[in-house]
Amino acid sequence: MIERGRTEEARAKLKKIRGVDDVDEEFRDLVSASDASKLVEHPWRNLLQRKYRPHLTMAILIPFFQQLTGINVIMFYAPVLFNTIGFGDDASLMSAVITGVVNVAATLVSIYGVDKWGRRFLFLEGGVQMLICQAVVAACIGAKFGTNGNPGDLPKWYAIVVVLFICVYVAGFAWSWGPLGWLVPSEIFPLEIRSAAQSINVSINMMFTFLVAQVFLTMLCHLKFGLFMFFAFFVVIMSIFVYYFLPETKGIPIEEMNQVWKSHWYWSRFMEDLDYPINGNLEMSKGGQGPKLV
Repeated sequence: MIERGRTEEARAKLKKIRGVDDVDEEFRDLVSASDASKLVEHPWRNLLQRKYRPHLTMAILIPFFQQLTGINVIMFYAPVLFNTIGFGDDASLMSAVITGVVNVAATLVSIYGVDKWGRRFLFLEGGVQMLICQAVVAACIGAKFGTNGNPGDLPKWYAIVVVLFICVYVAGFAWSWGPLGWLVPSEIFPLEIRSAAQSINVSINMMFTFLVAQVFLTMLCHLKFGLFMFFAFFVVIMSIFVYYFLPETKGIPIEEMNQVWKSHWYWSRFMEDLDYPINGNLEMSKGGQGPKLV
């Protein structure tokens, strides 16, 4: 709204979002950033500058990791997957519907809790939840199918256990990497590089969505139950990445994110004092938690 000259409407919306009337300081920061962004002629070239290295890294790795959670294996091919483990055609379709409902419900949980519990908590909790579920599903399918793909007589309770853990896995994704994979990038890119950075974010996401969809069936035939362990490995990597390298963005106005990067134990080495002076009242711990007043 500010970039389109609708300043008073923007101020009113900002008050509504923050829930307070005193938003003058933040609003001035937004206006200043908007004015500065209009002077930027080469956002793509600017994104390659050293001081934007944290932003570029997040624009690439967050959507990359989001797709390698393995969620598209479930959401795209749920009927095929459930049919493979012994469900009939109708049961396979119904199981896919169930996972879709779980996905929606868990996303609502994320909407409710993201500003209460923080982004990092949801990322890490979701990662642990997905890891456990993938390991259990891999063990269940591996124990029953082995490597020859013949389950013999599959007890109903066994299939229900597999579906249950898949639903828990979907819930873990839907309140963590699912929505936060889009939310966090929108909170960390300053206006002067936002268009270029968001373009990279979306492009990486779509590219790996396509690649995972294309190679899944081949991987399932070759890896069998090991496919779930393949994605579990990446869940471990992405959780470690979040713990050490992704700062908390809860309650941080977007134009103050540079101070967060400046306070971070690792990303501070890429920030320039000349461009982003820090006032000394923020501190970032090595684990990457959000800034705190000191």
